[in-house]
Amino acid sequence: MHFDPRLLADARHVVVFTGAGVSAESGIATFRDKLTGLWERFDPAQLASAEGFRRDPALIWGWYEMRRAGIADARPNPAHLAIAELATRVPQLTLITQNVDDLHERAGSHDVIHLHGRLDAARCLACARSVSSALALPEGARDGKRIEPPRCAECDGPLRPGVVWFGESLPEQALSRAFLAAAECDLLLSVGTSGVVQPAALIPGVALEAGARVVHINPQVSGSGHAREFAIAGKAGEVLPRLLSEAFA
Repeated sequence: MHFDPRLLADARHVVVFTGAGVSAESGIATFRDKLTGLWERFDPAQLASAEGFRRDPALIWGWYEMRRAGIADARPNPAHLAIAELATRVPQLTLITQNVDDLHERAGSHDVIHLHGRLDAARCLACARSVSSALALPEGARDGKRIEPPRCAECDGPLRPGVVWFGESLPEQALSRAFLAAAECDLLLSVGTSGVVQPAALIPGVALEAGARVVHINPQVSGSGHAREFAIAGKAGEVLPRLLSEAFA
């Protein structure tokens, strides 16, 4: 079924739900991309776990610092910019992301709900103290080297990345805000997400059940299964600017 862009202009509360495909268009490798260099022999799931960090903190911290360096070098793409612009065109917009980068914020979006944490944050593995200000990238971060993690100023425990690892729950406050927004919106755009990572994958369904229209935007999309569910095939950086142009012409 064809989605009429004018429905976007008429919406009162839009939820935009983004996944790895949006960041990939800025050149950021997705979590499941093939690893290279020092980490070529590792399963990413081994690196994204508390057990892996306790076993070899320098290995895990070095991998995440390389990822953080890649994010620092990346730039927001047209999809990020279109979402920030959309927030100025509709009465209310809630942006929910599964991405751990800050590209939405750098594009001009505010109060982004990060379901999986952020790579520019850290917290102590021992006492859970959060480090609010971004740590400077250490020498060798871009070279893919083992790097010993910094120590906590309070208890001298090792700092760990401020992201959600396998076996950990999503931040309760962020998840509650996301589900509430999905239940209250009248239009949800699901952009660049595979829809398989739980419990975040439930969010479009929550919007549908509450009566909202849901639009899935991905390079490859399957057929929609609901009268209020639509699918648009294409890259986020091409589809979103076009939708805005047609909706607010």
